[in-house]
Amino acid sequence: MSETRSRGAGIRSTAEDQRVRIVARAVDVFAVSGYKATPVAEVAAAAKVSPAYVFRLFEGKLGLFVAAVDDCYAQVAAALVAAGGEEGTPAARLELMTQAYIELIRDRSLIALQVHAQSACDVPEIQDAVRRGLATVVRAVAGASGAGDDSVQRFIAYGQLCHLVVQAGLAEVDTAWARVVDHGIRHD
Repeated sequence: MSETRSRGAGIRSTAEDQRVRIVARAVDVFAVSGYKATPVAEVAAAAKVSPAYVFRLFEGKLGLFVAAVDDCYAQVAAALVAAGGEEGTPAARLELMTQAYIELIRDRSLIALQVHAQSACDVPEIQDAVRRGLATVVRAVAGASGAGDDSVQRFIAYGQLCHLVVQAGLAEVDTAWARVVDHGIRHD
């Protein structure tokens, strides 16, 4: 129910609108320090709400983090599906998705949050969110591209390697080992 309601002379956001806005800010804030090192107060400040309000909308910090992880993977899946189009071969659709992913990861928050979530998979709810997110992305890529399992696996693996190359800044490292890892990777 993402609609606004008129109250008197102004427009007031619904709790769901606020939830969406807070999650968007949480993606950016958790991307910096991860789950364990980020206080809810920091997310609340970024969203310009009180920590008490955040706790009213989410089941604690864990619920907020999981919502941010879910949102992150949903953004990725939506961008890939939108880019895949409806025509062309599965390989051509995967190529369009690759281009979209390159654009998407320019926002370092998305890949940083995924890395933080993966590193916090010792928390069962976060592990479930990562699994759920990967399932969403894999299903989206497979469905929108029409590609077979091997091609989808290579696409996902390529994306994970892009994460590593971008996060570690390997394109700027002029050594043989870095060139091997970065070889053929398009990420800018």
